[in-house]
Amino acid sequence: MDPVTEIATEPSGAPDPRTLRRVCGRFATGVAIIGTCAPEGRPVGLTVNSFASLSLEPPLIVWSLALHSPNAGLFTPGALFGVSILRAGHDELARRFAKPQPDKFAGVPHRRCPRGVPYLEGALATLSCRVERADALGDHLLIVGAVEGLTASEGEPLVFYGGDFVRVAA
Repeated sequence: MDPVTEIATEPSGAPDPRTLRRVCGRFATGVAIIGTCAPEGRPVGLTVNSFASLSLEPPLIVWSLALHSPNAGLFTPGALFGVSILRAGHDELARRFAKPQPDKFAGVPHRRCPRGVPYLEGALATLSCRVERADALGDHLLIVGAVEGLTASEGEPLVFYGGDFVRVAA
């Protein structure tokens, strides 16, 4: 077993944000692109690794978005969005959708579901969702989505661990 390193906290008892990020980075996560549409119909996308299943009955998922994100206002109750779960090898897509740019979907193979929500072609899985709740907590917006449709294929997931993308050993 590896030795444990005790991490000092602030005098308030709370860890500083950098330390918290480093420690939480020890939890491996999948990576997804959240897609929605701006009011004028332009596709909008962003990379998240905060995605998780919340409930099977009813089918709900949860993810979070920084409150300072220019896209935070798009995720209000009733708004539609899609989740494209990335597969191994989609590192560059994850990086592209994590950076601010005017049209992240330009030149990226994608499709729109019948309700207009964009999904990435070649995603490991997709979920069609509607915002059930969007609550500001701390410095993030916690978004609960009601799952209304889904697809899945076989393959390896893109995994984020310790600040980088890694492969999962079989």
